[in-house]
Amino acid sequence: MVLSLVIKGQPNEDAVLCTSDKTYTLRSVVLSNSVLVVTPPPAGSTTNSSNEDIVIRDQLHEVLELMPCLPKLQKLNGLLRGREYDEGQEETEGMEDGMEDDRPVKRPKFTYEDAREILQASDNELSRGLKEKRVLTLNGDLRPIAAPHLTTILELLLNYLVSLSLSHASAPVEELAAALEDDHDIKRDISRQVMTWFGEVKNGRWQLDVNTTIKEVGLGILRTYKDDPIAEDEFLQKWRSTVGDTFESIVDLKLLSGNYLTSPKPFTNPPVLMLVYFPASALPPDPGARFADLFLTRSRWKADDITPFLADIVVDNKERDKLLLKFARAITDSEGVWYTARAKYNG
Repeated sequence: MVLSLVIKGQPNEDAVLCTSDKTYTLRSVVLSNSVLVVTPPPAGSTTNSSNEDIVIRDQLHEVLELMPCLPKLQKLNGLLRGREYDEGQEETEGMEDGMEDDRPVKRPKFTYEDAREILQASDNELSRGLKEKRVLTLNGDLRPIAAPHLTTILELLLNYLVSLSLSHASAPVEELAAALEDDHDIKRDISRQVMTWFGEVKNGRWQLDVNTTIKEVGLGILRTYKDDPIAEDEFLQKWRSTVGDTFESIVDLKLLSGNYLTSPKPFTNPPVLMLVYFPASALPPDPGARFADLFLTRSRWKADDITPFLADIVVDNKERDKLLLKFARAITDSEGVWYTARAKYNG
């Protein structure tokens, strides 16, 4: 195994150190005591030396400290803006970048190597980030798939698993890809990449990751309710109907944690709980700005409600708790623990 260490950062960024699978911030720490770099005397030295003699090579007054951090993938959204791949597009379509002499100018490709050069993330974290952001690689070009088109593909895959009597634990990739291309003009390369995002492809067979797939279908439905809340029962019914009888037992709001808010519908008896799309991914990555947005949305949060909206900006629960101590106050009443803002935010 070859250890890979790379320091990444543009001139306007703080440098980070990346291994093959982790990213670390670099921080200079001044030492109160000097540290000596020493070596044994050179072989064959003619000095009167014993086996305990050493040679002082250098004196250090500071060291670089490494702290685990999240990969810095925030730039990716901007870099991929305008490159979205949607239904019915050819792989080379939709990539015009202005006009010159009344002719469209083709936008240059943005490749994995370009992203690797620009973004402060390890190779494994970058690959995982591209997968989580649902970014296709088409002729070497990185292009995020349009969310509605992705939902359509997943719904079709679930339907074909049932209609073709295929096991979701071991379905033939080529048969599914051919069915989507023949019946719905979805290119095989597109459907194959989607299958790798939502399961494991091995030896020509696809093992469906059921929870991840059902979650994405649920998000596809929920996205349409960004400004118009939907009753929880109605939403769950739509979700179950979409995934079909085989997978309806998997449907659970916990899968969508960190992507919605709930509130009671006024003047209803019995109470009706309403859902609205509110994704953590759309909130600022900076912790201070993240808490400001959260407390402008709600003046107080229960612990179980706010923590899903912090998961993507912390390395672990310990760091999350530090942020809660820094930006929020904990208040306990008969309903449990609530968090309110330490600073005052004006709406």
